Amino acid sequence: MQIPTDPQALADAVSEAMFAEDAASQGLGMKVVESGPGYARLTMTVRPDMLNGHKTCHGGFIFALADSCFAFACNSRNVSTVASGCVIDYLAPGFEGDVLTAVGQERSLAGRTGVYDVTVTNQEGRNVAIFRGRSYRIKGQIIGQAET
Repeated sequence: MQIPTDPQALADAVSEAMFAEDAASQGLGMKVVESGPGYARLTMTVRPDMLNGHKTCHGGFIFALADSCFAFACNSRNVSTVASGCVIDYLAPGFEGDVLTAVGQERSLAGRTGVYDVTVTNQEGRNVAIFRGRSYRIKGQIIGQAET
């Protein structure tokens, strides 16, 4: 496989390859709407089976959306990257039928570590959660093979 040299084309190819293998994000109905170097935007519709006892979206599903967005953003340069830690603050509830959008943006990338912020909003633009993830680059890449 030819690895794209254009950063945007590379981010798109990595996103497509990652999503094809991501049963968890697919199973939750997430869609990768946009990707770019150090950036990702994903959506997820809140289904009835995602509601908790208060009839609001369980925080774990909101976290999963933010975490997936973080993963797509931090792997966008085709260097295998994992989370080393993260925190989330819930700001407002999500309700059945809401379309949640997570936007992840790289804030720092130095050596093997990075910091990414993800904001989750509903279809009205209301902030639902903010998430900060710390990344760690490991061996390997998402597409193609590393040159030896």
